[in-house]
Amino acid sequence: MKCMLCENFSLTHICKPCQENFLKPKIYKRKVQDVDVISFYKYNEIKDLLHTKHTDLGYYIFNILAQNSFKKFADEFKYPNTINSIAVDDNIHSGYSHTAILNKHLNSKYIKPIPNKLIAKNSVTYSGKSKQFRLQNPREFGLLEVQNKEIIIVDDIITTGLTLNQAINITKQSGKEVLLCVTLADSSQK
Repeated sequence: MKCMLCENFSLTHICKPCQENFLKPKIYKRKVQDVDVISFYKYNEIKDLLHTKHTDLGYYIFNILAQNSFKKFADEFKYPNTINSIAVDDNIHSGYSHTAILNKHLNSKYIKPIPNKLIAKNSVTYSGKSKQFRLQNPREFGLLEVQNKEIIIVDDIITTGLTLNQAINITKQSGKEVLLCVTLADSSQK
């Protein structure tokens, strides 16, 4: 097959040289409420790759992105005890869940990902929608039982911060502490 970026022959959808040249993560920080949100890419840098989440190809692309960012972050993350990470609405769409893929790559000595815990009761999609639309159509998250008190929340993109704000609220209402949120991309980074 050909690499999606350079079109040279590759055994993966994005060849190793392109991953090293174009998918090297950086740390971008922003706050939602009092919680740090860590992102690894500027939205515009990987916009086309992010949009593959609506296709079968997205499964492979999100695994590559997560391996290059979430996995590296998890391997360097240190904490006094083990904590859980939960993905925002990791229901299966198009045969897989892109947020579940990201969450899975956080597995490390200190982080234990758990699936299907933070589920939206309202299945509206925010992709490409205005802030006004998002405010009028809250996701109405429900949090299922999570053992550990301290949580990392995972999502693919932070745009307005409303999804993470809602996720943080329901997590705190359930007696949990959100240590941080982790996303692939931040749309506010230029």
